[in-house]
Amino acid sequence: MLTATLRIGLAVFTCGLVYGQTADKSLTFDAASVKPATPPTPDGRGMIMMAGPSGGPGTKDPGRIHYPYMSLKNVLMNAYDMKNFQIVGPGWLDTERFDITATMPPDTTKEQFRVMLQNLLAERFKMTVHRETKELPMYSLVVAKGGPKMKEAAELPAPKDDGDAAPAPPPLPMQPKMGPDGFPVLPQLAGRGGLFMIMMNGRARFIGQQQTMQDLAGRLTNQLSRPVTDATALKAKYDFTLTFSPEGMNGPMGQLPPPPPGPGGGEEARKAAGMPEAEPLLDIFGAIQSQLGLKLEPKKGPVELIVIDHVEKTPTEN
Repeated sequence: MLTATLRIGLAVFTCGLVYGQTADKSLTFDAASVKPATPPTPDGRGMIMMAGPSGGPGTKDPGRIHYPYMSLKNVLMNAYDMKNFQIVGPGWLDTERFDITATMPPDTTKEQFRVMLQNLLAERFKMTVHRETKELPMYSLVVAKGGPKMKEAAELPAPKDDGDAAPAPPPLPMQPKMGPDGFPVLPQLAGRGGLFMIMMNGRARFIGQQQTMQDLAGRLTNQLSRPVTDATALKAKYDFTLTFSPEGMNGPMGQLPPPPPGPGGGEEARKAAGMPEAEPLLDIFGAIQSQLGLKLEPKKGPVELIVIDHVEKTPTEN
């Protein structure tokens, strides 16, 4: 769920030897399946809920991973602990999608898991890579004139001392109530903050709960395909809603297809569902400034890259 545009003319500061070829070849998954994925379709209201990978080290299911509808670039990001813009290769790395499942010993560490993914890519896609460092565009997240417009999050209650486990937060509703603006209304998830992403009829929304500015900068890094550093000096956690147009973005939202016409999505689906007519939205830069009281200032700096030397589009059979 990505597209990165890197300019060839930028100076190369350092260039590593082939990377990943010297990884421990004995670190492999117990079993792995790599298959082309079927594209998802919006629901009757034109809504696409983004779902990411599940399982693996540090999760409730450490012995198994499930990567649904994943681009090869997303897998590379996990394998090498890199961001989208740090992966340089053919354009189809963003567009070709795969369903990947794999099993491993439950005590596998995150470092071992990454090597397993690297070996899987080398085995199934005949992939070879190397590292480079280049001077690339990036952004600083700063406070705009007039100050921040976000609401500081309420302080969470201290954990109990009686040894009892805290009650689990309520799950997200499968069919959330729709708000007057045509977006679903998410409950205030006390004790389970996060930054939720929703795509509705070509419109995008971030709902942040208990989020720091570093959390926001990290999400913006993924969406803009450029490094975003927090320079706000804001130390609190915040609740906020950011609604914007994803048109022209290089991140995951920019890769989503438009909603289909007719009953499956688009203007007819919005009217059939009783949603209000959508108003033109600002792009993410204008929305951050007008809705959050923050600003993205462009700059340049060194960025480490993983460069794909060779990769085959069709994986070998499972």
